[in-house]
Amino acid sequence: MEFDLSWILLGLPIVFALGWIASRLDLRQLRIENRQAPKAYFKGLNYLLNEQQDQAIDAFIEAVQRDPDTSELHFALGNLFRRRGEYERAVRVHEHLLSRADLSQADRDRAQHALAQDFLKAGLLDRAEAALHKLDGTHYQEQAWLTLLSLHERSRDWVQARDIAQRLQQAHQGDFTARLAHYQCELAAHAWDKKKDADTARTLLEQAIHAAPHAARPRIQMAGLLAMQDDLRGAFEHLLDLEPHAPQALPLVASELVRIGQAIGELPQATELLQRRYAAAPSVDVVDAIVQAQMLAGAPLQDAREGYVRHMSQEPSLIAAARWLSHEPFAQEGAHPVVQRSLEHAARPLARYRCAACGFEAQGYFWQCPGCQAWESFPPKRIEEL
Repeated sequence: MEFDLSWILLGLPIVFALGWIASRLDLRQLRIENRQAPKAYFKGLNYLLNEQQDQAIDAFIEAVQRDPDTSELHFALGNLFRRRGEYERAVRVHEHLLSRADLSQADRDRAQHALAQDFLKAGLLDRAEAALHKLDGTHYQEQAWLTLLSLHERSRDWVQARDIAQRLQQAHQGDFTARLAHYQCELAAHAWDKKKDADTARTLLEQAIHAAPHAARPRIQMAGLLAMQDDLRGAFEHLLDLEPHAPQALPLVASELVRIGQAIGELPQATELLQRRYAAAPSVDVVDAIVQAQMLAGAPLQDAREGYVRHMSQEPSLIAAARWLSHEPFAQEGAHPVVQRSLEHAARPLARYRCAACGFEAQGYFWQCPGCQAWESFPPKRIEEL
């Protein structure tokens, strides 16, 4: 049977026409999809601006399904999940990004940083720490170090916190001298409280004093350590050193200064220092210590207590009023304890310390706020004096 070439010649135009139609249909479909993907994306942005996060998530999921290679859509979706508290879904989005072989290095670093934030928000601190360490050498390195510093502080891992702070200091990301001194103090407290290792504690505190000579805590803590070892003379000298280096902290140790001064026969020197400080910055704690010192020196009770009256003439103080009235005779029998109890009850909230960063209040003084974790955010003054 002979093969007729005329059929081939006749079919070629038909095949060409069908191919052209198919290509036009594919281009049309591609144009439709390309128009729909941006439309879904902008629809998601519109929902975000109107604070409609549920609808925004649906729109971004639709956009991602239409264009799964667009990393920006994944980042937007992951951030939305994190903001809504859906940390598991945010982790899946960012881990999917990191698994892609075609992701640029910049986007890979960005996804790693976002994944670390997901773990942080979810409270998975071990996984967050591991994710943050992978950012060394990237554009996010300093941000990761700052976050790691906060993590180590929260876990009270002061050795790791010290190492990170030293790196940040060397990278010129701020002055961490005061914070490093606090870490040394924390390590010294651990060495003494847990191990009774006085030599290590003393070495750490000496290093802190040398590194941050104007920091109050190392000198105060050193004085406490020496006092516990019965080196009252050394403790007294360290408390005296607060005047030239950190005079604002003297109200915190005014009573201790009087106690140690009395024990070693240096009460006049302690009193003189406190009077100088009071003249520069009146304080209810300092005046209270001065009254104690005068009474220990043999001054009549009535004369010593006049210090409270003089203080109230300069600075109205319910705390000073309660302490003055504690030894004041009342004409009406039985009224004194009732009035005294009422005054002390009213003055108690005013005798607290308050964090200047978050407003956390405490009866005792903290070097690091238990509320916001800020360092030295408590002024060494009672709330009444603020």
